This record gives sequence, C-alpha cells and structure tokens, in this order.
Amino acid sequence: MRILVTNDDGIDSDGLHHLARALVGVGDVTVVAPDTEYSGAGASLGALHLIRPEVHDAHVDGISRSWSVSGPPGLCVMYSRLGLFGEPFDLVVAGINPGMNVGRSVYHSGTVGAALTARNGGTTGIAVSQAVTGWGIEGQGADEVLVNQWWSTAATVARAVVEGVAADLPTKPSVLNVNVPNVALQDVRGWCHTVTGSAPPRSLTTADLVPKKGHAGTYRVQMSWGEPGVLAEDTDGGAVMAGKVSLTWLNRLHDETPPADDWAAEALANLFS
Repeated sequence: MRILVTNDDGIDSDGLHHLARALVGVGDVTVVAPDTEYSGAGASLGALHLIRPEVHDAHVDGISRSWSVSGPPGLCVMYSRLGLFGEPFDLVVAGINPGMNVGRSVYHSGTVGAALTARNGGTTGIAVSQAVTGWGIEGQGADEVLVNQWWSTAATVARAVVEGVAADLPTKPSVLNVNVPNVALQDVRGWCHTVTGSAPPRSLTTADLVPKKGHAGTYRVQMSWGEPGVLAEDTDGGAVMAGKVSLTWLNRLHDETPPADDWAAEALANLFS
C-alpha cells in the first residue's frame, strides 16, 4: 500500500508531520506537499505558465522520502499521479488541517481539494481536519490559536480511518472528509456519518475597505465575523461542535434537471434561430 500524504499548509506544517508519522506502518508513506501556504486553494493546480513549478527535496522526521512543490496541493497530487514520485499511489491522505473543513468551506479547502484531485485521477482521497479551540469558524486557524492543538487526537483518528479504508479500498475512487474535535482522545464523544452542512459554524458579516497609509488608492480589506451558530448534529460542523468525529463521503458534481424557465436556453434559442 503506497500512501501519498499532502496538505495545503505547507511542508513545515505540524499537522502534516503528525499525520505522516501516524500513517507509518499502515503503508509506504511518501510526503509531497506545497513549499508554502496554500490554504483556500481548493483543487487548483495554479497558473503553471506563471509559477513555473519546481520540486525540492524535503525532510520530515520519521519519513523516508519527502518532497516539496512550488504549487498548490492539487498540483502535488497531479504530479504524483503522473509518476513524478515513483509508482502510482493507492491512497491520498491530506491534512491535518488546523481548522474544520465543513459546510461551505469544502468548496474552497485545499485539504479537501487534494482529495478531490486524487479522485479525479482515479485514487481514493481522504481529507483530515481538526477544529481549533476558540476559533469557531471553518477553514484555516490563525497561528496564535494553534498552541493548544491536540494533534495526537487527530493523528490517531486519521490512522484508524486510513487503516479501515486501506483494508478494503472502495471499488470506485471516493472522497472521505474527516473532521475531528480539538480535545484529548478520551474526551471525543464518538463519531457519526454526516452530511455537508449548508450553514457555516460562524459567518462573515461585513467586509470594509481600509485605506493603506502612504499608498493612495490602495486599501486593505477588514472582515468581521458574527457570533458562532448552533448547527444540527447530523451535519459535519454540528457533529464536531458536539465533540464527535465527523465522516462525510463527498459525492461528485451531478447534473440537475433544467428549470422550467431556462432563460439561458431561451437566450441561445433566440441567438441561433
């Protein structure tokens, strides 16, 4: 079993290192991660003609082979599928992201994006994220609130999940989104299958332009957050906020039946009549 471990926080991320070491013994682990922060990159491959990606040797304690790539996690996974880092991988595991990737954030998460890119290439992907105490929003946790992160809890959960999936890989490449509460392992209140929530744990309420001193016509964006909401426990975010591990199997994009009033179709009909 060859396992590719990647993330969107960069090759030096604590979460990445804890995850990679936790999976040693489950399979042959290789780390291929961005050389810098790519949170929010989704499944992006980057503007290849502009960034001219490079690959560098990297070091992760306890891992025999590690690489960094000057591009987002989706690119790391695509390069791996093309054989840049040896034989094909049987499983891609992304994380551990500091901050839940639940609800709307699954559209933007580089952690989930790596798993989606794996599935697009024919390999099952698992995304692993952990809540950040006191943060209360999905996505990326700020550095100053990560000092109390229970990495060992998320790493232990990740190993158990990966062992289970690796023992009987899905016949059809799939994506599993795993979110873990930030508590000691003995304080986790179990696990549940969940659906992707429609409401975020905490919403952005306003965005304001703030003039940048000394730079006429240039502004910084100052965003404000509302209060944390109460989410249904059968949703990904609600389960984690209730102290449980959330397992969400993400489907593929699927076609919808055209609406009764399909104005796009009518416009084209008029154009080509």
